[in-house]
Formats: sequence, C-alpha cells, structure tokens
Amino acid sequence: MVQAYLAGIAWPDGALRTLSADHWGLSVEAAGWPLDIGLAVRHGVLRAQAEALRSGVIDAHELLYRNRRLRLVRYTHAADGTVWVEADLPQESVTAPLVDRLLGGLVAAAVVLRERATDLGR
Repeated sequence: MVQAYLAGIAWPDGALRTLSADHWGLSVEAAGWPLDIGLAVRHGVLRAQAEALRSGVIDAHELLYRNRRLRLVRYTHAADGTVWVEADLPQESVTAPLVDRLLGGLVAAAVVLRERATDLGR
C-alpha cells in the first residue's frame, strides 16, 4: 500500500528513495530548507520520522505544549536535544488518504517549529 501510494506521486528527481521493500526516504522543502523523512514498516507499524531542528533551538517544555495541539504526529527529542517529528500507524489501518494526512501533518509540524525558530532568531 505505501509503495503504491508513493509511486503514484510525481516527485522531483531524487526526492523519493526506495531503500528496501518496506523502507523509503523522502526529501521535501519545509520552511526554506530540506526535510528528510524516513518511512518504514516494522513489526506491523508504519513509522514516519524527520529531524525538524537541531538541539538548543526550542525548549522541551514548548514541545510538550505544542504536542497537545497535534493530531497523528508528535514532537520528540533525542538525548542531545535534536527535535524530531514522528508518526505511527498500524499497518492494517494504512490507506492512501491516511498516509497523505500523516505526511502532510509531519511536514506541517516541522514547518511550525522551523518558523518558530526563525521568530526566535535561532
């Protein structure tokens, strides 16, 4: 299902990478710079994730606050403070409209954080 969905989109050259039968990479623009999204099906779950911001840009408490307003996606941060946008769907729930919503939400969430970083001058 995911492969068929991705194949049905006219991606710019190099924007879609098939890494294996159940693992893909996407590159899209988000708030002025590339957002590299990883998509993979593992253990019955479709997971999408992308690094949104480097460490030290947004306070972790702000991420918690912003998470309450998100649907389908969430912000996380690594031990070094790097901020990620992530989403998961049970594989049996995966449909083209839902994958579209998931990817759109992931990119929109990254844009919001990157624009916030710009507003903060970081």
